[in-house]
Amino acid sequence: MKLSVRNLVVIPSTACLWVIASIFLLFQNTGLAETEKPRLILQITVDQLRGDLPARFLNRMGEGGFRYFLEEGIVYGNAHHAHANTETIVGHATLATGAHPSAHGMIGNIWFDRGTGSLTYNIEDDRYGLLTEGADVDKQTEIDPTQKVAGTDGRSPAAMLVSTFGDELSIYTAGIAKVFGVSIKDRGAVSFAGHAGKAFWFSKSAGEFVTSRFYYDKYPEWVTAFNKAGPTRRFADTSWELLQDPSRYLFGNRDDQAWELDLPPFGRTFPHAFGPADGRGFTTFLTVSPAGDELTLEFARALIENEALGTDPVTDFLSVSFSSTDYVGHLFGPSSLEAEDNLLRLDRTLAALLAYVDEKVGLDHTLVVLSADHGGPEAPADLQQYGFEANYVDPDSWEKEAGFAALKQRFGIGEQLIRQYAHPYLYLNHEIIAENGLSLGEVEEAVAAELVKFEGVALAVSSTAMAHGEIPDTPLLRSVLNNYNPRRSGDIYVVFRPNWFINDFDGLTVAATHGSPWRYDTFVPVFFAGAGINPQKVYREIHTIDVAPTLAAVAGTKPPSGTRGKVLVEVLEGR
Repeated sequence: MKLSVRNLVVIPSTACLWVIASIFLLFQNTGLAETEKPRLILQITVDQLRGDLPARFLNRMGEGGFRYFLEEGIVYGNAHHAHANTETIVGHATLATGAHPSAHGMIGNIWFDRGTGSLTYNIEDDRYGLLTEGADVDKQTEIDPTQKVAGTDGRSPAAMLVSTFGDELSIYTAGIAKVFGVSIKDRGAVSFAGHAGKAFWFSKSAGEFVTSRFYYDKYPEWVTAFNKAGPTRRFADTSWELLQDPSRYLFGNRDDQAWELDLPPFGRTFPHAFGPADGRGFTTFLTVSPAGDELTLEFARALIENEALGTDPVTDFLSVSFSSTDYVGHLFGPSSLEAEDNLLRLDRTLAALLAYVDEKVGLDHTLVVLSADHGGPEAPADLQQYGFEANYVDPDSWEKEAGFAALKQRFGIGEQLIRQYAHPYLYLNHEIIAENGLSLGEVEEAVAAELVKFEGVALAVSSTAMAHGEIPDTPLLRSVLNNYNPRRSGDIYVVFRPNWFINDFDGLTVAATHGSPWRYDTFVPVFFAGAGINPQKVYREIHTIDVAPTLAAVAGTKPPSGTRGKVLVEVLEGR
């Protein structure tokens, strides 16, 4: 019988009450299912936070930061990236999409574009310039040379080839869900904001948080007010000083290590001076210290307040990527007094962010996930003290070696054979190879065989062999294959030996550089907390591609389009 008001009138009273009660319970149950979804999903990414670091100095950390996750959350203690090139954009995009780089397309911070004949920065897009005049790329990056290759200050997520969790949440809610990404680094913000969200990042040249015309035609009033207030001014003529007495630090007697980078007037010993607000390098010094994370926190709090995140039953999404740990790791290494103090200060910053979210939204209504875009190695000189063979690699010298000269003579090539090295890919000169009627695959294999003879090179893999499925199925080679995108990857993937890497960043000799498939670079934390999560520790191996589909399952959306990860059942069962 078709249910209608007219039909109900003729139903006996007891049956009528039963039908009405059933309908009421149906709607009540639907409502309960909806309220079980968090009002806010907060995704925290700490750049270069190796998996062992959150607990390394826990005995001197307070409440509410790392301790909150380790004691009240689900801790996945054996989490890894499954791709070989562990760089910033690669890891961020993987966490955002649940896809391997082979699918999401972010195969490196930079790649060689054969169409334009130049290096391309991952999120550059000349169609969408920055809203702030003068916030150009060349002036804002003195420590981060990967951005200097960009031919434009424009930024967008257009080069990301698949959807993010934030995209799927926006589509699922018909655009009602608010989706934001915030970071010091542009790629840290854009990757999580995706195509449907909004992204803000810090411009060193402008000294403020900026965005591009992909996201807005003009700044929201609250962003203009935030920047006008001068968020960096309080750091002028101050220094980064130790949070605790030196005697309490594990590395308290190692404040001046020979391999640490000395940037005057910042220096390589405490206190690290920021200098005057108009001084050369002032905003750069902020970002390579805990001040960068503090600025990110301030902007994230302003965003939560002014965009009213988590204030209605529709799930919102906020990504906050903290970048200072990465910069400190590069300049000083992870086993340094600077890295130790930075983590103690980051712990406070995390506690402040979570306390603010608890005040505004409630942690019971917020699902928080914390992970990292990659880990990081120890400084080679530090490892040498323990008996390791560790050192640096210089790809610029490869073609000058006698072996390459013999190789070029064998193929009858009198000109440059290597077109570009953009870590971790070697791009060959296709024009010369074609003019000589050579097989690209044959040349790749010959060059790869020569590369592994060089000191510090462990493996060289031909892209032609990968495309044809002609490589052995080993864990290491699977991670290389997960990084392979035929339109962007180079001709040969180069894997350095463990603890060997390039340390020259635009003329600056840094202490340590990530970007390898070795465990110290793939090992990252994955923590879930809040929203009714029951604490537990899980030690089976999981991968960072599992995070996005897990968030999709919690929010009820379909998985992002390139996802290959598995839902982490403990997160759903724990709630």
